[in-house]
Amino acid sequence: MKPYFFVALLLVYSLVEFTNIKCESVDKDFCEIDYCFLKSVNRTYKYVSVKVKLLRIPVTRIKVNFAVYKRLNGYKPFLYNLTLDACKFLKAPRSNPVANYFYNFFNNVSNMNHSCPYDHDIVMEKMTYSSVYHQFSDILPFPEGNYMLEIHWKAYDITRAVTKYYWSLS
Repeated sequence: MKPYFFVALLLVYSLVEFTNIKCESVDKDFCEIDYCFLKSVNRTYKYVSVKVKLLRIPVTRIKVNFAVYKRLNGYKPFLYNLTLDACKFLKAPRSNPVANYFYNFFNNVSNMNHSCPYDHDIVMEKMTYSSVYHQFSDILPFPEGNYMLEIHWKAYDITRAVTKYYWSLS
């Protein structure tokens, strides 16, 4: 194999793999996390599942802060830190390209794709790395490394929960 062809293959092919997930209910009177786990079925198939029970419904004002961090002697801010008014966004999700990206990220794996008021539990079942592979390798070509997506879930301008998704891109 010629060296330049081998280098081209390395640049085109990448793999997204979940390494961990952490969920924290900051306000235990507002929500509780029923489960939050990364399940490794085998070496190539892992998925994330999360269920959050809302204790004060309906929720009519929701903001979500997305921040991406890259591991460089600890996790450092990388590329995105975006706060969305979720109620406005869910009414017109295609209006902002970056917001649209995160909408596509979660849309197929959860029940979060409807408008406010939010009056039931939040469930994300079996989100696999293949569901985010296209987002992090083709649409947004990230460099190889270890990353964390930290999401602060705010209701009525108070942080109620924090989720951290850890993955590697190789």
